[in-house]
Amino acid sequence: MRILKWLFIVLIVVVGAFSAYAVLFDQTYLFKAAYYNFSAIDDYTIFENNKVAKAKEDKPWPLATAYNKNAYPDSLNNLLEDLSTVGVLMIKNDSILFEKYWEGYSDSSLSGSFSVAKSITSILIGAAIKEGKIKSVEQRVGDFIPAFAVGDKAEVKIKHLLTMSSGTNWNESYWNPLAVTAEAYYGADLMKTATDVKMVDQPGSLHKYKSGDTQLLGLILEKVTGKKLSEYAAEKLWQPLGASNDALWSTDGPNGNTKAFCCFNTNTRDFARIGKFMLDSGKINGVSVIDSAYWKQSITACNIKDAKGLACNYYGYQWWLDPQHPEIFYARGILGQYIIAIPSKKIIIVRLAHKASKERVETVPREVRALINWGLNS
Repeated sequence: MRILKWLFIVLIVVVGAFSAYAVLFDQTYLFKAAYYNFSAIDDYTIFENNKVAKAKEDKPWPLATAYNKNAYPDSLNNLLEDLSTVGVLMIKNDSILFEKYWEGYSDSSLSGSFSVAKSITSILIGAAIKEGKIKSVEQRVGDFIPAFAVGDKAEVKIKHLLTMSSGTNWNESYWNPLAVTAEAYYGADLMKTATDVKMVDQPGSLHKYKSGDTQLLGLILEKVTGKKLSEYAAEKLWQPLGASNDALWSTDGPNGNTKAFCCFNTNTRDFARIGKFMLDSGKINGVSVIDSAYWKQSITACNIKDAKGLACNYYGYQWWLDPQHPEIFYARGILGQYIIAIPSKKIIIVRLAHKASKERVETVPREVRALINWGLNS
């Protein structure tokens, strides 16, 4: 009984200290982070969300003649099941060739995509440039965000954010509740979180993955368009692409800033529309939403030195690339969410899941490599 009493006292002290720290240092997001512990694909249920309105007249994907009859390797199925996949979809020549779902998910089930949202945000930056709301990728971030108009931050340009080479000290740690990424995810003031960074490198000199760079892009978009990202995404993408379902884009609170770095929620079939948009060179029904040069740069390696001292051959403007097949590009979320485009095959593959492999093959996650091989052989 005495041991239990002391354990109880220790627990009370720890909880009290944790609570005091969170309140005194204005880190109250820690309560939410501690309660939910780890991020999950249904986190849209714990956040405020803005609706990305579907098309008034949707454009359902047709089923291919060989629908669900193509070779689907047992080894791929086993890998996907081991990594808790909830949905996989392959579209070829604008028709659904294969799809499969697990755990009660379906072709219309909402699922979080985490950093897949970064690629969508990049597209919207391209749309804003084409509209003239942003002059070019060379425009300085300080023209839109006052915190970046003075000092070393004044050298940061939009292209630096797009290529993850801003030079800020954003700490991209997903397992440390005290890291800024957790604060951005669970917190209630994305403007403060994204702008309260310091410069540690010359902009454009080092590629280092940072969600904060994408969040700054989102803040810029909401300022120059005068719209929430959800509204702008609906106007420029979701409705023209014929999305069948409303999507949700999570925010930092009621009428707050959109979480541009993550948290776009929809289903496999509608996610595939983003892949089609990129396969179609940034056009919808033959009409350019983004300029061809911006589209090309989005899926071209930035070649900026990375932390290993090597030229980055795997990242463009918020799109990942396959160094083994430079034409192939993909959007990627931390728990294994992917939109993969294989232009030579006119194939789009979408995978949604609870887990991602930690194994990499030339920066490409093991399951992405397997999905690419499946596509190339289809």
